[in-house]
Amino acid sequence: MVGASKTETASGPIRYGMVGGGQGAFIGAVHRIAARMDGEFQLVAGALSSDPERARASGAEIGLDPARNYASFQEMAKAEAKRPDGIEAVAIVTPNHVHYPAAKAFLEAGIHVVCDKPLTSTLADAKKLAALVEKTGKVFVLTHNYTAYPMVRQAREMVQKGLLGEIRVVQAEYPQDWLTEDLAATGQKQAAWRSDPKQSGAGGATGDIGTHAYNLARFVTGLELDSLSADLDAFVPGRQLDDNAHVMLRFASGAKGMIWASQVAPGHENGLKLRVYGTKGGIEWVQADPNYLWYTPFGQPKQLITRAGAGASPAAARVSRVPSGHPEGYLEGFANIYAEAARAIRAARKKNGKPPRDVIFPTVQDGVEGVAFVEACVRSSKKNAAWTKL
Repeated sequence: MVGASKTETASGPIRYGMVGGGQGAFIGAVHRIAARMDGEFQLVAGALSSDPERARASGAEIGLDPARNYASFQEMAKAEAKRPDGIEAVAIVTPNHVHYPAAKAFLEAGIHVVCDKPLTSTLADAKKLAALVEKTGKVFVLTHNYTAYPMVRQAREMVQKGLLGEIRVVQAEYPQDWLTEDLAATGQKQAAWRSDPKQSGAGGATGDIGTHAYNLARFVTGLELDSLSADLDAFVPGRQLDDNAHVMLRFASGAKGMIWASQVAPGHENGLKLRVYGTKGGIEWVQADPNYLWYTPFGQPKQLITRAGAGASPAAARVSRVPSGHPEGYLEGFANIYAEAARAIRAARKKNGKPPRDVIFPTVQDGVEGVAFVEACVRSSKKNAAWTKL
């Protein structure tokens, strides 16, 4: 395989490159901060824009070596695979339609992949990518960053230990207000590509934030979805993709759920919330106040569990960075994903090496399910919210 003779050391930062994330791109900067937070990764190469001149200017701005500041991801994958000091991993932080061809190019070059969500813009591409990950055996990490918040890990462990009993009801919501007006018409880049089916895929709010809510519900509860009923709207005139979604869920266990994802809800900035109720109790977590988890055993007063505080579980403690009372949140969640990715990549350096059992990150299969969720929502809504299998 191309790149198989690449120099790899057991110690020192993991050399990585980035696709996308150039000038004016919010998420690229987030990934770069997260990747260097623990000293596990060193950015040495990039193809930071689909525009060659913008790519070069963006790379120069963050200090990339001009020789490794590429005009395209195709050029970058080929060149880095040939270098003895080439990248071991790549972070893909582009609009959705580029995820598949970029990930494919680097996997085929023998390079591990960290990819922003959703996995791809179509389910067909998602399945092809999953097959390629299986074939190459490379580490593939999907950055559903909310799964790496300490109190989310706490909630998951509580469910696994049976503290909530048999799960009956799951409620997840993710409201925002930034697309209440036709922001794409002003030329705002982030709004423009998210409103374009050719770049975003079949879903608008469902793909952008609904996948986060769905993934979080699945991650914490472990429940398998049987079918869904979705009512999608594009409230802003002329908008091609949904900006509001109400989705009812039927899980294989018999539990029921509901997801509300909206980008036209004035007053909401980033209102991700999860509530889970079982036969023995319930939990509630709010992303805007992420260091706290409310737990209510049935018939008893509410209990507040704090990050790194009394009652915090080992699973939460392992991804906590600072003492209790010091807030941790969005950037640290991303950094925890990168830290988990680093452990998996270092394990992969060893022949037949497998990551430690406590390494947890969203995989390519989680990505396939996320894209399947979006496409099922769209099919259901077109059939007047008919119940639809994934």
